Amino acid sequence: MQSTRTLKDRIFLVIKGLAMGAANKVPGVSGGVVAFVAGFYEEFIYSLQRVNKTALRLLLNGRFKSFYRYINGKFLGLLFLGMIVSYFSVSKILDYLIVNYELYVWSTFFGMILGSIYYISKDFGEWNRKTITALIIGATVGISISFLDPATENDHLMFVFFCGIISVSGMTLPGFSGSFILILLGNYVLLLVDSVNALYDTISDIFSGNFEFIHNEVRLRMLKVLGVFTLGSVAGLVTFSHILNYILKHYKSITMATIVGFIIGSLGVVWPWKKTDYRMAEDGSLLLDSTGKQIIENYTRYFPEMNTQTYIAIAYIALGILIVLGLEWYGQRTRQQKI
Repeated sequence: MQSTRTLKDRIFLVIKGLAMGAANKVPGVSGGVVAFVAGFYEEFIYSLQRVNKTALRLLLNGRFKSFYRYINGKFLGLLFLGMIVSYFSVSKILDYLIVNYELYVWSTFFGMILGSIYYISKDFGEWNRKTITALIIGATVGISISFLDPATENDHLMFVFFCGIISVSGMTLPGFSGSFILILLGNYVLLLVDSVNALYDTISDIFSGNFEFIHNEVRLRMLKVLGVFTLGSVAGLVTFSHILNYILKHYKSITMATIVGFIIGSLGVVWPWKKTDYRMAEDGSLLLDSTGKQIIENYTRYFPEMNTQTYIAIAYIALGILIVLGLEWYGQRTRQQKI
């Protein structure tokens, strides 16, 4: 899977990481879809499953260069660099756009997922009873998840570790949104807002020479929660990648059909015309997180009236489809140039 990468390839890999990181943070959108459409999904899974006993042995023996080559470190490093940068930059811009232009953002994502379904299924020539059944099961699971009621927040460290394992499903399973799963588990705000803000504030304090946070029990608790969540995410990535690498090798057609089903099912989550339901206190007031933001409870979907706003939203759906087709065109062109 490893190959010589030009400077242009490296830059685009970081950009793909930016896109994947931004997609992972948006409820209903899967970073795995980005990996699939951008053409690096199988290399991503292959590289992650190389984090195994052999890699650990190389690391413990101090053979760092061999470890780096073994796990396809250049690929993973550039991709994760993009994701980390995205987490503190691109995803912030996306948060702003969702708050101020929610309908159009969801419309664009809806179009991108429609385009992804076309992209993945157009060359899939092995439709039979087994693959159609897998497609239906995948779609049913995806749709069912979108209508579940969220749980309440739980900061018990064992549950946080479990959330970390589950949340990375969006990176390894296209169509499964890890951030939406966190909403259902009740810990989206805790793990993707509060704990990240705690880390950001801590880094800012350290650079400014202010170490008062070591006496802040709430801040330290949030950092501990983020650390456990990160460990769970790493464990989930490695575990899922080994499982997926095996089933892609032995049951590729059924796996691909199931993934298409997951992506079809995710359309229910990103349906553009929906009203956001926020969590309410017992006295009827809105509950806010530590940053003053309203806490998302779930979404109420509806069919729109045909008006100017709806026509603009449909145009954004078309834009989303064109973005995916453009990525497909670019990918094909790049592959032909390398040949």
